[in-house]
Amino acid sequence: MPVAIITGASRGLGRALAAELARRGWQLVLDGRDAAALRTAAAGLERTAAESAGGGAAAAVRAVPGDVTDPAHRVALVAAARALGGVDLLVNNASALGAEPLVPLAALPLAGLRAAFEVNVAAPLALVQEALPALRAAGGAVLNVSSDAAVEAYQDWGGYGASKAALDQLSAVLAVEEPGLRVWWVDPGDLRTALYAAAVPGDPDFAGRALPEEVAPALLRLLDEGDEGAASGRYTASSLRDGR
Repeated sequence: MPVAIITGASRGLGRALAAELARRGWQLVLDGRDAAALRTAAAGLERTAAESAGGGAAAAVRAVPGDVTDPAHRVALVAAARALGGVDLLVNNASALGAEPLVPLAALPLAGLRAAFEVNVAAPLALVQEALPALRAAGGAVLNVSSDAAVEAYQDWGGYGASKAALDQLSAVLAVEEPGLRVWWVDPGDLRTALYAAAVPGDPDFAGRALPEEVAPALLRLLDEGDEGAASGRYTASSLRDGR
């Protein structure tokens, strides 16, 4: 059974991606800072994996609580995956806004900006570095969750957008340097998540935004193209839903 590491998996898009992978029979190593929330999510995913197995051997689900900015925690995540057989897919989903709610650049705390870059750029790269031997051995894939704020100039989204733009560029270079891997950086669109609610509280359109569970299947179509998945590159949830 293939193995995936998913950061930020206790809620939102990370949990939705984990659920889709559990239905596909993937073994999961889950990261999240809130230990209780992560273990609750893992318990639900174990039920999903058991139901999908139809009485056969269910895929393993491992909850590894911690902070992705902690080097020891990243080592523990990769070690847990190796214990299950390796790393076939690394999903860097955990994100930080830098300010909650978002504010104009003139008011953005530099400490918040540094925190956003630490979580959204440095930690994903460090986790890739930690998992790279296993990813190379598996001919695996990296899925980095980006944002349209990485390529569009939205008021108040400057710090977060800058960090996601850096993640985009890091992903593009990684794809060139590691041709044996598939590297995808994806814009899931504005989702009805706690992160978005914290970014833009009181958004009048919040109730109409897509749920993570509606987007996750489209993102995982990247796994389905050809023998090794879709080519490395930047994708949007809307284009994947439309089959473009």
